[in-house]
Amino acid sequence: MNPVYHQAKFINSSPHLRDTPEDQGMEVAFAGRSNAGKSSAINTLTRQNGLARISKTPGRTQMLNFFEINERQRFVDLPGYGYAKVPLAVKKQWHELMETYLTSRKSLCGIILVMDVRHPLTEFDWQMIEWCEHTGLPLHILLTKADKLNYGAAKNTLLQIQKELRDANFPLTIQLFSSLKKTGVDEVHAALDQLFTPKESEQNVDTFLSEQ
Repeated sequence: MNPVYHQAKFINSSPHLRDTPEDQGMEVAFAGRSNAGKSSAINTLTRQNGLARISKTPGRTQMLNFFEINERQRFVDLPGYGYAKVPLAVKKQWHELMETYLTSRKSLCGIILVMDVRHPLTEFDWQMIEWCEHTGLPLHILLTKADKLNYGAAKNTLLQIQKELRDANFPLTIQLFSSLKKTGVDEVHAALDQLFTPKESEQNVDTFLSEQ
């Protein structure tokens, strides 16, 4: 477990990129279908029950929500997609906001893709996986609500997804997770540590700047 993630704090909510924090440092974005347990996962791994808004109405996360860990690292909660009973025009707006963020945000260093273990690999999930593979962006898949299945069934789902993605040609990791039981938190923290580790080129830039 890495206690640094427990100090995360909400800093900004924006429906447009122009209102977001300055595009510097490193960001890990949380993506997932509405009602997959994204907000609960963020709250659990930060040990803050009210950090990310949880609603019984899927689709409440309609903006980019930024959480500061420290001056160099942030979490970004992306709009939930797919399930919400909202007008098509609103869904289109959410999709365009995510697409713009994903393709233009320079500080984005990794994706946590949240899936309900009972309903994995939806069309949206595949789109995100294919986008990460196309760009080479590291992806960590979180199979949430693992407590809703017995261990054997949850483990079988994990193995099946690992099998389906075994030929993926980019950094990809997968795990089971339960916000209710608080299981899998250490694994998420370890994955975040990896995602937030600067690549060699970024380290060289930081070293160069520090010497000026």
